[in-house]
Amino acid sequence: MANDQEKEAVGRASLRFVRDGNILGLGTGSTAAYAVRGLGEMVRNGLNVRCIPTSVNTQKLAAELGIPLTTLDEVQQIDVTIDGADEFDPHLNLTKGGGGALLREKIIASASKMVVIITDSSKQVATLGKFPLPVEVIPFAQALISKKISALGATVTLRQRDGKTFVTDEGHHILDCHFGQIPDPPALARKLSDTPGIVEHGLFIGMASVVLLAKDGQVQEIRKA
Repeated sequence: MANDQEKEAVGRASLRFVRDGNILGLGTGSTAAYAVRGLGEMVRNGLNVRCIPTSVNTQKLAAELGIPLTTLDEVQQIDVTIDGADEFDPHLNLTKGGGGALLREKIIASASKMVVIITDSSKQVATLGKFPLPVEVIPFAQALISKKISALGATVTLRQRDGKTFVTDEGHHILDCHFGQIPDPPALARKLSDTPGIVEHGLFIGMASVVLLAKDGQVQEIRKA
């Protein structure tokens, strides 16, 4: 597990990709929060940026830090997005959604010229699947989708928090799907995307530009194999 120093180091390292005048996407999660805090310091020192957060939590943090915010209604192209991941493979395919913000995260990533993923060595895998794959569904279709995903070979669990069903910022539920190893992430992504009732899934295929990895006090830059 990454310690807070590693998370802070990799979060701050990601800010080297930020330029004055940029439109930025702000990710969700404990590592991304360090990047947001570092960005807040840069804004206080005169950096001119506008940012689109990927969750209500990130929006609150950015607002508290005085970071100027905008929306996809106002701008539809993002220069750089900084976000975390639950897993990444040698092709920089990602599993995301452990924090429950995968829908907005994927929308923001899809609109970005560059996606910088900040993480630690525990998230680096040869093959995706160690972390359960989050699948966001509309509540109406939850039982049906669970059955269909089970038929693909996964053990499916409805995400709970504090004894209640977890509800995303957009009002959906999340199924955590334990597939074991996922040898062909693009093929599984297509199957899930083609299933009515699935709003979005946590496989981010070909979206990451670079992964910054905190390990043994150093930050490594990893590009696609």
